[in-house]
Amino acid sequence: MRLVFAGTPTAAVPSLRALAAGPHEVVAVLTRTDAPLGRKRVLTPSPVAQAAADLGIDVIKADRLDAEVTGAVAALAPDLGVIVAYGGLVREPLLSTPAHGWINLHFSLLPRWRGAAPVQRALIAGDDTLGASVFQLVPELDAGPVFAEEATPAGDLTAGEALDALALSGAGLLARVLDDIADGRAAAVPQVGEPTFAPKLTLADGAVDWTADADSILARIRGVTPEPGAHTTVDGARLKIVQAAAAAADAPALAPGELALTDRRVLAGTATRPVQLVTVQPAGRAAMAAGDWWRGLRAERPRVGS
Repeated sequence: MRLVFAGTPTAAVPSLRALAAGPHEVVAVLTRTDAPLGRKRVLTPSPVAQAAADLGIDVIKADRLDAEVTGAVAALAPDLGVIVAYGGLVREPLLSTPAHGWINLHFSLLPRWRGAAPVQRALIAGDDTLGASVFQLVPELDAGPVFAEEATPAGDLTAGEALDALALSGAGLLARVLDDIADGRAAAVPQVGEPTFAPKLTLADGAVDWTADADSILARIRGVTPEPGAHTTVDGARLKIVQAAAAAADAPALAPGELALTDRRVLAGTATRPVQLVTVQPAGRAAMAAGDWWRGLRAERPRVGS
């Protein structure tokens, strides 16, 4: 089959590479335009654009899937469109331009967590299971019938770690579905159950509420790591929490927001048991071990806040 691939971030790269190495022809890649990155705000191609260049595949860069993009895709006469985290909705007439429409690799077990941040929202909610689904794209957000899905334990993974793992396993799932479509044996089934939604995270989603229970706090920290990052304040100064863990069973009881150093471990009180701060990043400084940060504090009884 002749494929058009749409994707932008690093999580979409394994899928592009898997399809390019398979029996089907990726005739073009659709990705978002170069974005300013770093302190110097240098315009940089998306990870998918860079991967496509390495593979020698033509790239169409666009932030809006408008009539011009639709015309460019139509001129390629694709059999199927494949989308993995492009960062925009495919609407008509582009939706119907490929002969077999579009399929989407989405990093959740649909209909749970439709939207832009499924892995992050699943972890924040404390889900024990993550997964990936390949479904037929329809006008409604992430609502099309599902060809295949795979589940995986959430464990103690951060959102970044989980997304890296799902990007790799999902690429294999996507390749198998494509082969089934090409052979005429693919069958998509309607989604079953009440959908939940996963809007894009904001900086506010990373704020830690120390009056919550420890499990909820740890789930939030994992869900917002690495982006937008978990953060709090200590005596009014901003502090990013890079890594945290459940405190040992013998940890002392602390009031919500109370900090203490016990057996060289920095602990923060919650509504239940304390949470151990493992790695932190003060504003304007590099990430460091929480114990090193503690030794630099001048306050006698520091407290964390939201």
